[in-house]
Amino acid sequence: MSAEDRIRALPCWNGSIEIEPLPGGLSNANFVVTDAAGRHVVRFGQDFPFHHVFREREVMTARAAHAAGFAPAVHYAEPGILVTEFLGAKTFLAEDVRADLDRVAGLLRAFHREMPNHVSGAGFMFWVFHVIRDYARTLDEGGSRKKGDLPRYLSLADELERAQKLLPIVFGHNDLLPANILDDGKRLWLIDFEYAGFNTAMFDLAGAASNAGLSDDESFAFLTAYFMKEPDNEIRRSHAAMQCASLLREAMWSMVSELYLDAPGIDYVAYTEENLVRLDAALENYRTKYGTKS
Repeated sequence: MSAEDRIRALPCWNGSIEIEPLPGGLSNANFVVTDAAGRHVVRFGQDFPFHHVFREREVMTARAAHAAGFAPAVHYAEPGILVTEFLGAKTFLAEDVRADLDRVAGLLRAFHREMPNHVSGAGFMFWVFHVIRDYARTLDEGGSRKKGDLPRYLSLADELERAQKLLPIVFGHNDLLPANILDDGKRLWLIDFEYAGFNTAMFDLAGAASNAGLSDDESFAFLTAYFMKEPDNEIRRSHAAMQCASLLREAMWSMVSELYLDAPGIDYVAYTEENLVRLDAALENYRTKYGTKS
């Protein structure tokens, strides 16, 4: 069945429907569907064990995030398909994050604090350095074109992990692209919970900063807003190091996707190289300021 046929066959619609594509996903197909009850987002996505993505957990998290007040309502779910409320909200761009650092920081602080009260089932830990090491195994076994670079990536991950300051465990979103933040004019929302799980706050703080291209001054303001006090040098070093780890993970995510995904219109090789260029720049900035951590 085509995607449209599968959508039309879902039992959740009220009357006839109209379907339009919703662009933007790197690994999932999304559509906006209008029926007599309003507009809905239909998200197609299968389990990707090589990316630690399991849709049953994503659905649970989406429902928990709605119950906690951070995400649109889940209207229907079955294996491989998630139907949620369409908010009609503005999708953030990098410049929107930079212009609204206080609100984004407040959203993350509340999400980190409140979500553990709503998630259910076995806990899932997203620790980026484990993900990087597991990606390295997947790339080695899959004969990646980057196989010869894996020892260097693993050594770098060890260096960046040693730079982390101990922080409490929270429940993180762990995929803070600007497009996963929505603004309805009154408040901010979060969407797309494929990678959500228990973590330290630093990965979300670093991912948000890196993906939005925050300057050092903007990162300082962002951390100050999140922690509600000026960050000490250990926090700033951890943040800079975690931005490098976030970019390394994104590049290795794309390397794994080169092997196992084939989303229409997505050039994973180009996306890999783009993130490696960004990693080199972030790493030079980090080492210039902080050296290496032995």
